[in-house]
Amino acid sequence: MGSTKRILLPQPIEKEAMELLQKSGYEIVLSPDPKPETVKPLMKGVQGIILRTGIKMTRELMSHGDDLWVISRTGAGVDNVDVAAATEMGILVTCVPGAHTKTVVEHTLALILALVKQIPLMDQEVRRDNFGIRFKNIPRDLNGKTLGVVGIGRIGSELARVCHQAFGMHILAHDPYLSPKAQVAFEDWVEFCDIERLFRESDIISLHVPFSPATEKLIGAKHLCWMKPDAFLINTSRGGVVDEEALIQFLREKRIAGAGLDVFIQEPLDKDSPLKSLDNVILTPHTAALTRECVTRLAVEAVRSAIDVLNGKGASEGIVNPEVLSQPRWQGFFLD
Repeated sequence: MGSTKRILLPQPIEKEAMELLQKSGYEIVLSPDPKPETVKPLMKGVQGIILRTGIKMTRELMSHGDDLWVISRTGAGVDNVDVAAATEMGILVTCVPGAHTKTVVEHTLALILALVKQIPLMDQEVRRDNFGIRFKNIPRDLNGKTLGVVGIGRIGSELARVCHQAFGMHILAHDPYLSPKAQVAFEDWVEFCDIERLFRESDIISLHVPFSPATEKLIGAKHLCWMKPDAFLINTSRGGVVDEEALIQFLREKRIAGAGLDVFIQEPLDKDSPLKSLDNVILTPHTAALTRECVTRLAVEAVRSAIDVLNGKGASEGIVNPEVLSQPRWQGFFLD
């Protein structure tokens, strides 16, 4: 590691995180914009990168980091990092896995409530002076309904807990990566089942799985066919886990009641995306974790993680590629 310690910011970070970085004594290299061609020459001589979502750390881009040790993501997802390439290069990748959990749960619950209570429709009709819409009893109760959660990690399990405790909802869960031993912790209030039963029996289905080759288009036409015609699908994970074309078809044909989507295969959406013309879907711009409080928390934790790693104090709980620590360059790096 060079004598001058530098941390690169491809994008600005929140004031509180910047102050923490300034106090650390590291030289801050702030890119004018997150374009790869702008960031590339700034990679030389930096030891750490605080990474937001505006740029992807590709193999080619990381190859310009001649003294790069850690890439610290200001979020839980690392789909904008070529983790395999980083590992080959001996670069540690960290994320902030738990800091946005409650924030994303709040947004997911907001989508659920807006759909079930038909908030957009009620608002629209009142503005049209159709106060009589109230007598059609279109909104529905959550109490006693079944919530299906695909992926029962931090966010999925917290959503399930809130819905069970606050609304008395029955919880079905599907997570093939959760061991039977880990499932025991939920056995009093969560019923684990196969994905077909979950889709057939749930009134609301919420997706909470990371995006990877294994989960690409995990939810397709087959799964949507299993859904009740009055059921809703919620996705606050990643757009790529759903076959978007199939979902659009089912929404257009009213074969399911609706959807709440915070994520999409292409972001931003195309100007002529069919999703924009559908009246049974609520769209938000990948903003589930982007509250004022949460973005600050994520940035601060990402900075703290990078500083701890570079100061030899050890890696955070959010280390993504722990196998990198067995490489020669890391031997004896951390203080005892």
